[in-house]
Amino acid sequence: MLEILYHTPEFVLREGEVVDSRQRQLGMLHGGQPWHYMEERFFPELRASGVQVVFETGEVEAPSPEPVVPSCDTVVAEHRDTVEVVRRDTVVVPGPVVPSRKPFYMALKTNLLYDVALVPNIGAEFYLGRGWSLGGNWMYAWWNSNKRHNYWRLYGGELEIRKYFGRRAAEKPLTGHHLGLYGQLFTYDFELGGTGYMGGKPGGTLWEKMNYAVGLEYGYSLPVARRLNLDFVIGVGYWGGEYHTYDPVDDHYVRKETRQRHWFGPTKAEISLVWLIGRGNYNEKKGGKR
Repeated sequence: MLEILYHTPEFVLREGEVVDSRQRQLGMLHGGQPWHYMEERFFPELRASGVQVVFETGEVEAPSPEPVVPSCDTVVAEHRDTVEVVRRDTVVVPGPVVPSRKPFYMALKTNLLYDVALVPNIGAEFYLGRGWSLGGNWMYAWWNSNKRHNYWRLYGGELEIRKYFGRRAAEKPLTGHHLGLYGQLFTYDFELGGTGYMGGKPGGTLWEKMNYAVGLEYGYSLPVARRLNLDFVIGVGYWGGEYHTYDPVDDHYVRKETRQRHWFGPTKAEISLVWLIGRGNYNEKKGGKR
């Protein structure tokens, strides 16, 4: 902010036209937060007005009038007041005000651990204010090789709510330490030449054959470029739902057992590449201009 105040002229001209200004750059800095701070704390003290009232009063002796009735004593006193009011207002009129638009913070991301495991996925996160965010993720992989009876199938989604905290989170939304609560719905079918494992009932929709997980997560979102972060997350919770085991025999799949999953422990791991989107949603110190 001081760099803008010291080194940016009041108006930036190009070929005789105003293309930028000191006030505009201050209004755009950090989504307008410094400008609003100055508007609340400093600007009222810079406004000036003054009222000066001057008045004079005094008695003026008038010539004694001739008596109307000689036999009576008459005294006539005339009282005259002179009041002069001088009002002076000093009004400082700034240049044209460029309204600052409200900043908008969101992110698109992909979990690199899932990508390495050949599970394409995408997620989105929206900043709600006061350090809170709401996000969702979706993954889908349906690889199979019928000749060798190999299956690698997984799809489902997740909703999460996060609270960011710490020094970095105070400087920039969607950055720094965060704690969250998440819920997952998913189904799977893994068979790599031996016994297969299928989550939920065969056939049907995701709601009919889903497994589910809920838990608490901790993570840290690290800036790596002007519009990129790396988000490291680990989640611990409960994984439940029905699953089946089966053996591939010739061209058939012979079901062996139906079981219920009851798992307490790690149910989530992320190393996500995060793309920051929105007005003012960029990192100041790394990967771009200061």
